[in-house]
Amino acid sequence: MVAQLPSKIPYYSLTKRKNDQNSFVKYDELDEEYTYDEQPVEASEPEKANCCTACCDPRSPCPCGCAKRYTMAICAGVGFMISFGIRCNFGVAIIQMTNNATWHLGGVEQFRPPEFEWSNTVIGLIDSSFFWGYIVTQIPGGYLASRLPANRVFGFAIGISSFLNLLLPGACKVHYGLVIAVRILQGLVEGVTYPACHGIWRHWAPPMERSRLATLAFCGSYAGAVISMPLSGILTDYLGWPACFYFYGAFGLIWLVTWMFLSFEKPSTHPRITKEERDYIESSIGEADTLVIRNAKTPWKGMFTSMPVYAIIVANFARSWAFYLLITSQPSYFAQVLHFDISKSGILSALPHLVMTIIVPLGGQLADFLRSRKYLSTTAVRKIFNCGGFGLEGLFLLGVGYTRDPTTAIICLTIAVGCSGFAISGFNINHLDIAPRYASILMGLSNGVGTLAGMLCPITVELVTKDKTAKSWEYVFLTASLVHFAGITFYGIFASGERQPWADPPHDGFSEWKPDMDNPIQPHKSMSYGTLTSDGPIFPTKEEFVQVDAKDRYLNGDAEDRSLE
Repeated sequence: MVAQLPSKIPYYSLTKRKNDQNSFVKYDELDEEYTYDEQPVEASEPEKANCCTACCDPRSPCPCGCAKRYTMAICAGVGFMISFGIRCNFGVAIIQMTNNATWHLGGVEQFRPPEFEWSNTVIGLIDSSFFWGYIVTQIPGGYLASRLPANRVFGFAIGISSFLNLLLPGACKVHYGLVIAVRILQGLVEGVTYPACHGIWRHWAPPMERSRLATLAFCGSYAGAVISMPLSGILTDYLGWPACFYFYGAFGLIWLVTWMFLSFEKPSTHPRITKEERDYIESSIGEADTLVIRNAKTPWKGMFTSMPVYAIIVANFARSWAFYLLITSQPSYFAQVLHFDISKSGILSALPHLVMTIIVPLGGQLADFLRSRKYLSTTAVRKIFNCGGFGLEGLFLLGVGYTRDPTTAIICLTIAVGCSGFAISGFNINHLDIAPRYASILMGLSNGVGTLAGMLCPITVELVTKDKTAKSWEYVFLTASLVHFAGITFYGIFASGERQPWADPPHDGFSEWKPDMDNPIQPHKSMSYGTLTSDGPIFPTKEEFVQVDAKDRYLNGDAEDRSLE
């Protein structure tokens, strides 16, 4: 039977969040709150829920935004949308910056020479310079996100990139070398965004909601590709080429202020989260995964000798190869082989990414549904979604490469990209399954290799398609399909959805805490229920007898041993 707390709790008393039974069932020692005060502490009444009925069940998605984990996921998605919009700015603005312009005014043809006479080589350097910085900070960004609050790392990365975007119009008027320098800096700061996002979900995503929360955030990347191209075009046409840089720069800074107000490192530091949601998240994840040990050693050897880690890396490489192939070479293929300018049809060019934006979060919902209902294990879900999505994408990429009909090519392209959206719930979430504590580092590692694929793919396409024939493009898409099939084979054999042994928290990190014996009344949380730890009492003690010595009234022993009192 659980004892009821009195209305006044004595000195050195323990105040629990719920009742004794729930505390011992749900929480580890570090979650208990101790209140020390010289005055009696008033027992607090249970906190009332301050959200709508739909949010009372912490497992249900919140339509009104009261569930803070979904608020953070949506805000992170907007951040990724800004990030990808910044990447697309230059590709749209460069057309007006380097081309002639003619128009008729009063029946007279007006002519304007290009504002910047940059060669194709210079434009190519500016386009690729972003990725020079982006690939460098993948692993360091993941390590940084594992040591510092990941939400701050994510927010400031996009905020700094937005500020640098405001400087690009001025840099263009100075020298293209300065533009390259600014673009490299943007790549350096944005290289930490994906690893930092996984660092956020380490603390905020319950195991059975990892797919839906992460994909809800990641779909902002594809939404950014859908929105930024036409939006940047409109801003450039009506307000001039600098407008798109200023718009996304200002939008990103406004987003940063909002993000810093709404996001927190973990539920225990969020001042506005409901008690029910915080308890649900913390009890689902467990203390071992949320405890931050700042000076703990990173298990690099375990990572680089783990086959499930290499499975994720190979899958990311395969995914990035196809993704950057379609981003960089899709217009050239349609123009050279099908004689169709897809770039002039905004709807058709954006259709594959629009489908991807819809499929990615739906795949996350389906993956978590199958896991939470125990229809499939986590390993089976990751393999089915990844291998199925990549396998179908590889097949339809062959259709794109070998058809000679533009309509068929667009249909195959849209289906291929849509199928790849399911794979995001496979390899891209798998980091959180095998090593929650080090998910940000693993994401940096795999995304760095994926970025390398994005740099190699355009070079390969240029070498293969020098003659610009349909046969050469068949080899391009055949190569992409073979890369996909190799990736799904490797992933299907070696991938795992289970936590790896090297990913467990280091035991020596828990033994480093020592009580301050000079200040026994400590305001921070205690490491134990009660007054004792494995190293002895927390508070200073002195030896005292619990009863007086016995007196011998029967004349036993020597005279000095006797007492007749």
